[in-house]
Amino acid sequence: MRVVCAPDSFKESMSALSAATHIAEGIRRFVPGAECVCLPMADGGEGFTEAIRAGLGGTTVPCECVNAAGRPQQAAFGWIPERELAVIEVAAGCGLADLARSERDPLTTSSRGVGQLVRAALDHGARRLAIGLGGSATNDAGAGMMAELGVRFLDSGGRALPQGGAALADLCGLDLSGLDPRLGACEIELACDVDNPLLGPSGASAVYGPQKGANPSDVAVLDGALARWADVVESSLDREVRDRPGAGAAGGLGACFLAFTSARLVPGADLVAEAIGLAEQIRHADLVLTGEGRVDAQTHHGKTPWAVARLAHGLGKPVVVFGGQVREPLGALSQVATAVVPIVSGPCTLAEALAAGPANLTNSAEMVARLLLGSRYCAAADPSSGLPVSGAASQ
Repeated sequence: MRVVCAPDSFKESMSALSAATHIAEGIRRFVPGAECVCLPMADGGEGFTEAIRAGLGGTTVPCECVNAAGRPQQAAFGWIPERELAVIEVAAGCGLADLARSERDPLTTSSRGVGQLVRAALDHGARRLAIGLGGSATNDAGAGMMAELGVRFLDSGGRALPQGGAALADLCGLDLSGLDPRLGACEIELACDVDNPLLGPSGASAVYGPQKGANPSDVAVLDGALARWADVVESSLDREVRDRPGAGAAGGLGACFLAFTSARLVPGADLVAEAIGLAEQIRHADLVLTGEGRVDAQTHHGKTPWAVARLAHGLGKPVVVFGGQVREPLGALSQVATAVVPIVSGPCTLAEALAAGPANLTNSAEMVARLLLGSRYCAAADPSSGLPVSGAASQ
């Protein structure tokens, strides 16, 4: 019995590796001899660097940068030397999780730390960058990042703008004379799990600003500031980026990379799947299990469970999606997943659900094993297989 366990993280409850391990534990409760292949996944946010580094081999390179609030911190990027590839999570340089709730203010937070990570990767010899656009605390369209890489964002008096998304409302011009030329020579892939444009009701400010600390009036200010950024940057660089799918990712960092570099946006989960050889692992599996903290109508827009389920379905393998929270409708996910299973067993608070997540996931995986593998396992078990013939259902 071969089972592929390929979940994303269950945010604030389990890392992707922890989730995969707990799924495997549940399977082995029913099938003790099952071969469980744990393949932690990511779609651009938490765990993206480690998933690719583990899949391709390589090392982790520590470096110093500031967080979104400007506080010095230790961070790191993944390094795959034979490919001259650096793997960077935006969240490592401007992550929401690194800020206390009182610090979450997209009017002033900056992506400067991401620029420091990119510069460190270039100094290390990177000629290719894979950048995960997830988990940011910023809404500055990458202005802080590009300032670290040599671009000056100027007001009407030719002065450099202060940090933060709100300051972009005063943007009048760019000074590109100091732009690091190595950036233009890099091949850049942006791992993105959203298709939001930069502006409007589906844009960066309206959709993601509130979770970063923006109130309704802040959202209006930030959207206007990003519109100003788009006016100046698009005219200066002769590139239209505001309406590109994914431009609104990571507070406009998607638009920034599309405007200032030759980067291309790719579904992050697909990028990770290719790096770890997921298709080949699934091809030889009897069952595929995936999941993440929340499964809903957005999941089929490039999230990890969608990528794994679609791949398994295409290879004719049963696939079950676990969710810390499951909300209908599930859209296209329902057409490729054998089942979608909420792991919470009854009413509880969010804090209780997060704390019980590992145990709930293990129990849910055991239940799925009993339901999907029960008759097959009992019929197939014999002494030569190393699995027990009787008592399987009580393991």
